[in-house]
Amino acid sequence: MSDSTPGPEPESPEPPQVAQEAKAAAPPPSAAGDAPPEPAAPAPLGVPREPTGHADVDALLDRLGDADHLATDGHVEVYEDVHRGLRTALTALDAPQGPPGPRPGTPQTYDRS
Repeated sequence: MSDSTPGPEPESPEPPQVAQEAKAAAPPPSAAGDAPPEPAAPAPLGVPREPTGHADVDALLDRLGDADHLATDGHVEVYEDVHRGLRTALTALDAPQGPPGPRPGTPQTYDRS
């Protein structure tokens, strides 16, 4: 290779400031040695929920607030419950409204009186 042909640049070592910041951001070792740190207590996320105007849907969205008081492993049950309820509400929107019409293939009769 000649001096005029650029090659890959050698990797530069990490700047000392970045290495110090990484060490400062690392959690301190626990006092018990190899005991895992305790998880943080459940806390509300503070996500605002605006009413939709549909009482059933609003009740389901309010149910999401129940997850704020549960540990992470309890969230799945709440989310699945809300998801199931929302699917039911959406499916109900597709249901025909009013009296059922004639079935396809059924001959229509007319009163000729």
